[in-house]
Amino acid sequence: MMELEVKNIVQNVMLLPKHVRAYLAEVLLESLDFEEDFPIGEDWIDEITRRCREIDEGTVDLIPGEEGLAQLRKQLVPV
Repeated sequence: MMELEVKNIVQNVMLLPKHVRAYLAEVLLESLDFEEDFPIGEDWIDEITRRCREIDEGTVDLIPGEEGLAQLRKQLVPV
């Protein structure tokens, strides 16, 4: 019975827009991560929350990780 319910939920979720599915995936993954590997300071929690909010609101431009690393290398290693 539960397997059928899960399949039904998955089928319905796959009909949702991509950004809604991404949000749902994030919430589900966070629900599994109930143990902290290390303590996180309040300042970092505030920073993480601020950055996540900016991403969710679309007020920042995201770039691929490789592009970001290339920009950092360019700044740190003189040509």
